Amino acid sequence: MNNDSENTDTTADPLMDFSNCHVGIIKNFERLLDLSNTSIESPVQLEVKQSAKALHDFFRDVVLEHHQEEEKELFSEVTDSARDGSLESIKALSMIKQLTDEHRSLEAQWAAIESDIKSLAKGKSVPLNKEAAAKLAKEYLAHANFEEQAFLPLSAQLLGERGLSSLGLSLHMRHSDVGIPFYI
Repeated sequence: MNNDSENTDTTADPLMDFSNCHVGIIKNFERLLDLSNTSIESPVQLEVKQSAKALHDFFRDVVLEHHQEEEKELFSEVTDSARDGSLESIKALSMIKQLTDEHRSLEAQWAAIESDIKSLAKGKSVPLNKEAAAKLAKEYLAHANFEEQAFLPLSAQLLGERGLSSLGLSLHMRHSDVGIPFYI
């Protein structure tokens, strides 16, 4: 018999992939919160420049992809598993609507400060809207916490072994570089 604890397959617990991503997201939005409390001088301090660059790259390269992956893979799989009309299913569908709306709101908030973050990353002294940056950071931290504490546990319950396997396969295929040949 195979010992599953020795299995290094990343599809073994696909919800853990989302949870692990939240660790980096939390770290980076705490960084944004710190930046919103930092006095920015001219010339821009090296720490501010580095922090702004890391934030800009992280949002562009990780956060947007994370939102897309949650919506196309996780939310779709949970929606498919939540068709029985149970209280848990209704709750999950409501959470999915809330989380999707939050994604759009957080992305819009980022868009409002992105040019300032990009300028700071280039060492240009700009008046960062610290109130908007702090609001975004706090709302994103609350969003990630809600997903971790409420949505992911409910998702695991609804998906069960079959749904988790399907989600794992979807995520594997999404990240796989395997090309499918074209046929005529």
